[in-house]
Amino acid sequence: MLQVGLSLPRCPGGAAAAFPMAEPAAGEDAATGREVLGSSPVTIVVTSEADTWDIDTSSCLGCGQFVDWDKMPEPQQPAQIPRDVLSRPPKELKRLAREGCWAGSHAGRARLYPRLIRQVSCRLVTPDALVYRDVAGRLFGKPSVSSHPLPEFLEGCPMPTYCLSPHGVTALKKILICVGALFPDITHSPLLPALAALLLHYSEDEAQCFESVARLIASNAPHAGYVDQSFLAHQASCMTFGDLANKHCPAAHKLIAGAAENVLEVYSEWLSWLFPGLPFGYAVRVLDVFLLEGQKVLYRIALALLKQFRLSVSPAGLQGSDVKAELQAFVRNIAEHVSVDKLLERAFGIRLFSRKEIWLLQMANRKALVERGITVVQRRPSFHLAVDMQNFSSSTVTAQEMRLVWSWIPERFSLFPPLLLFSTSEDGCSLQRFYTCCEGYEPTVLLIKTTEGEVCGAFLSSDWSERKKSGATSGFFGTGECFVFTVRPEAERYEWVLIKKPELAKAVPRSRQRSPSPAPESRLGSSRDSRSSSPNHLAVPSPQRRGRLSPFLAIRHFLLPSKTASMFMCGSRDGIVIGGGGGQALSLDASLLWGHTEHCETFDNPPLCRENFQVQLLEVWGFQS
Repeated sequence: MLQVGLSLPRCPGGAAAAFPMAEPAAGEDAATGREVLGSSPVTIVVTSEADTWDIDTSSCLGCGQFVDWDKMPEPQQPAQIPRDVLSRPPKELKRLAREGCWAGSHAGRARLYPRLIRQVSCRLVTPDALVYRDVAGRLFGKPSVSSHPLPEFLEGCPMPTYCLSPHGVTALKKILICVGALFPDITHSPLLPALAALLLHYSEDEAQCFESVARLIASNAPHAGYVDQSFLAHQASCMTFGDLANKHCPAAHKLIAGAAENVLEVYSEWLSWLFPGLPFGYAVRVLDVFLLEGQKVLYRIALALLKQFRLSVSPAGLQGSDVKAELQAFVRNIAEHVSVDKLLERAFGIRLFSRKEIWLLQMANRKALVERGITVVQRRPSFHLAVDMQNFSSSTVTAQEMRLVWSWIPERFSLFPPLLLFSTSEDGCSLQRFYTCCEGYEPTVLLIKTTEGEVCGAFLSSDWSERKKSGATSGFFGTGECFVFTVRPEAERYEWVLIKKPELAKAVPRSRQRSPSPAPESRLGSSRDSRSSSPNHLAVPSPQRRGRLSPFLAIRHFLLPSKTASMFMCGSRDGIVIGGGGGQALSLDASLLWGHTEHCETFDNPPLCRENFQVQLLEVWGFQS
């Protein structure tokens, strides 16, 4: 028998496949068991028979042949899995997973994982274990020596091996090679190696692990995907996480925005905080709930990590630190800061919006990336902060202050640099001129500097031309992405009240929801400012080019307690109003010289400056492509 390296259990046809991988290969971190995948070929040496390897059946019945049991953490408590667990209602099953019902038994996970994954709705034609055995037999089953490159979609992706033995690492690479062969449309998927590695710990054989991975790849459940399969989808999820962090972790977001040159670049690593960042004992608990609840769970746990990271930072902050390295080090040592049970408890205590709303946000982010020229086959580029700190010029805010404001806006818009649309110093104090310059742009940022030196403003998600739909009456419009803010003397943001208090409203039943409608035709005439018609400027909506980029948090998706909870923006010949209900967050008269601010129910804000103020300067900024 010719034997090179470590051999595996017998493949179909009596042959066994082996990779010479007993020692860490070049590019592998021996301390972490993590290897960066590239396109270099993996040499497969096929032998005619295999050695026998004892499976620790007492520890994990039905699995174990791929595990190095010396690395595997012992269960912290005896398993108490109900015998009828799979027949429990979905809500009850999720509760059991969140509480760690099967965290005390490796054998319990080995029995449950395949059954849970078989319940995932997926495409009709999805490769299964039989297909894997056939493909693997053809690729690896003949007595020969051949090279099989790893799939291109894994280039540059980390491959955690966790507690896998050398046999397990070999099997993992075989599975990923077959995934590449059977799912040729996958172009980028950082989650796949970690997902396959974790499932392999609890799989009877390679074929069962492959079938589990394939079903998660092919999931077609509405708004509940498991695995991003292109750079476009992955980057959209990174931007979506940035939006969620902006809303749900304001203290951490402010900390990162103040220390990092590129906030999106920091958030683009959010998935690696979980996989491979978390230790095995934490990662597998995340997998327990992920299999039942999909990607929304990953957002929750990453947000909880971000909140915990903020608590661990010294009062001096992160100035001068490498924020990405600090976050990765924090996650690696998470056990020093919080237990896995407490982490999950905090994650599920975050009141996220519905899966439907998060999906809408993901689709909007995807559209924005397409506008930037990102395609499904493009490799990961590096996005830079939209605000040019050297060339940015404003009479109301400094470049540093604008950078902070830009960090508050939704990620899909912060990809674009600011474009000055209107300024009272250049365009005069005319409300009609204000409308003429701003119509056709969505969203916009309003900045006001008072004669007392205070600076405040608002992020306005909708086009000011929407006011014309109300006819002679003055009606409110906009979406829940609108917010008001102060810059001086203190910087603070006040978002839609439902973001911090989602219990005030219920999501509209799916039967009553409508898909986002196409953008209405522009009502603007030839009097429109020449800036809005330039091909170098981004005007949203633009019915000739795209649908709207702002479907997120549309009020039609919520059963609101009262209309005062959704008074975002209003415009008439007499002036403009931002925020309503019990007062107005901001209001300006037709001369744009006098204003008023007070508490309102829509944003639950205090007065943004002196209640009755005189405007020294007003600017409106749009987004330039």
